[in-house]
Amino acid sequence: MADHQRIYPVHDAEAPQTPKPTAPLVTRDSTNSENGDPSEQYPPFRRTMPVSYSKPPKKRSCFRKCLCWTLVVIIVQILLIGATVGILFLAFQPKLPKYSVDSIRISQFNLSNDNSLSATFDVGITMRNPNKKIGIYYESGSNLSVYYTGTKLCEGSLPKFYQGHRNTTVLDVVMSGQTENATGLLTSLQQQQQTGSIPLNLRVKVPVRIKLGKLKLPKLKFLVKCKLVVDSLAANNEISIKSSSCKFRLKL
Repeated sequence: MADHQRIYPVHDAEAPQTPKPTAPLVTRDSTNSENGDPSEQYPPFRRTMPVSYSKPPKKRSCFRKCLCWTLVVIIVQILLIGATVGILFLAFQPKLPKYSVDSIRISQFNLSNDNSLSATFDVGITMRNPNKKIGIYYESGSNLSVYYTGTKLCEGSLPKFYQGHRNTTVLDVVMSGQTENATGLLTSLQQQQQTGSIPLNLRVKVPVRIKLGKLKLPKLKFLVKCKLVVDSLAANNEISIKSSSCKFRLKL
């Protein structure tokens, strides 16, 4: 049986050596790896800039503009009215009318069987218009009332008339009234009469129209309050007015 011989390759030192395959050279700054070039695996990085959209106009800005214009119009109107009033004041130099109560005559003041107090006064009133260029139209619908401690005794009205420039008008106004359950009221009046001083209040409300030259203004209201002190309220007797003071107020 033949012996098997093993043959081993002999390395020839003089034969040229085949270079072994090596990995590709990569620079230090490169990011290549064993899996290949990263630039081929991932898309390039791009910075996205935020997109700004123009906002629609807000409703508040429109509201503010409307509010500002409204305020401007109101201020201009106030200035025009103030200027007009100032010009009229300088041109006409208005003065307040004056009123006074000159006399009181009582034709009836007695207690009826049903405890109602009947009163009839004849009041003399002086009305003065001190203005040079202003006239006063006294319109219908006026009311005059006489009170004692808050209780109305009688009432009446002024006639409709025109009072010219620097004019003084004297009127006799008849006022009448009836007060129910007036027993306590009459007792209080009799006690007050013993002192010789009875306080009364006269209240006047009258619609008027002012005439400035040829211009006639819309209706206004004159309010007059007079505080009186008389010595007696006896019927058919001479009554003395001990004190009288009137205050005037204009109501639009």
